[in-house]
Amino acid sequence: MTATSTVLVVGATGSIGVHVVRDALTRGHRVRALVRDALRGARIPDGADIVVGDLTSAATLADAVEGIDAVVFVHGSHGGRGEAEKVDYGAVANVLNALDGRPVRIALMTAVGTTDRANEGHDWKRRAERLVRVSGNRYTVVRPGWFDYNEPHERRIVFRQGDLYSTASPADGVIARDQIARVLLDSLEIDAADHRTLELVAQQGPAQEDLTPQFEALVRDTDIDGALDKANMPLADEPATVRNDLSRLGQ
Repeated sequence: MTATSTVLVVGATGSIGVHVVRDALTRGHRVRALVRDALRGARIPDGADIVVGDLTSAATLADAVEGIDAVVFVHGSHGGRGEAEKVDYGAVANVLNALDGRPVRIALMTAVGTTDRANEGHDWKRRAERLVRVSGNRYTVVRPGWFDYNEPHERRIVFRQGDLYSTASPADGVIARDQIARVLLDSLEIDAADHRTLELVAQQGPAQEDLTPQFEALVRDTDIDGALDKANMPLADEPATVRNDLSRLGQ
């Protein structure tokens, strides 16, 4: 991806999305911020193009995906009944459907503990990850720890794999919001980040200037789940609609 690429930010008005938009603009990218209605565009940093669309309807996303080179997913549901399926999963499915096979670079944010089967929301995030992996696009899946629970001296970026921490508390790892945005955007620009799934946390020390070595050290994904993920969600047991989506996108 070049410095003048067009990047679509899905979830641009959220607490991570605003950081992604601002950082992407600073890097020289053209930024397209997807919002539900024009009034919400007031929260978007100056310099981004605002595009209105409904994440639950692929038919409304044609303008959002037109001519983009990359998409950063930083959206999320609020935990209401059915929201995880419609938003956490549905937004990814609908953007991919709107792209209609045109290749883009993808950075998808989910969450640490996504594979623990602890709740329905986690399962739908994991299904969204699977859609990205089978889509044929270059991608990185980033599962951050707890937002902004880090101390000021905890800025050294650490990548983990296997999703082994799941206490539903900051003990699973902490990371600053601006650093989440940085890693998502770095993943679009660093070749070694392609086909990688990682948990993102911060530990004591300063942030690294170049994350290429950290991406290079990761095990590459080769299947529908992250390289070191637990095999605890059999595809055969998945809802028929999900299996159909995976089959269609994987063709």
